[in-house]
Amino acid sequence: MSVRITCIRKDNSLHDNPYVAISSMNWINEDTHATGSTSREQMYDYVKEGGEAYVKDAAGNKAKLLAKITEKGTKYVKTVADEVASDNLLKLPECK
Repeated sequence: MSVRITCIRKDNSLHDNPYVAISSMNWINEDTHATGSTSREQMYDYVKEGGEAYVKDAAGNKAKLLAKITEKGTKYVKTVADEVASDNLLKLPECK
């Protein structure tokens, strides 16, 4: 199953790593139209176990999510580096 991340929720705390500020994210399976919300840690596990998650930009280009761990052991996800300087995941709107 492949899911597209549609928005993110961030906490208001200060973080050394901006990805750790993401507390949860909403997604849609574009094949089945199923939707859901998942925590940052759950999305990390999903991607780490072989699930595909991605962000689409305005032109329809996909940037896949990677599972990462900070030096302190905190799980997070980020998009694969591309030619865009800013991260596609961090540019998503805040979930309502």
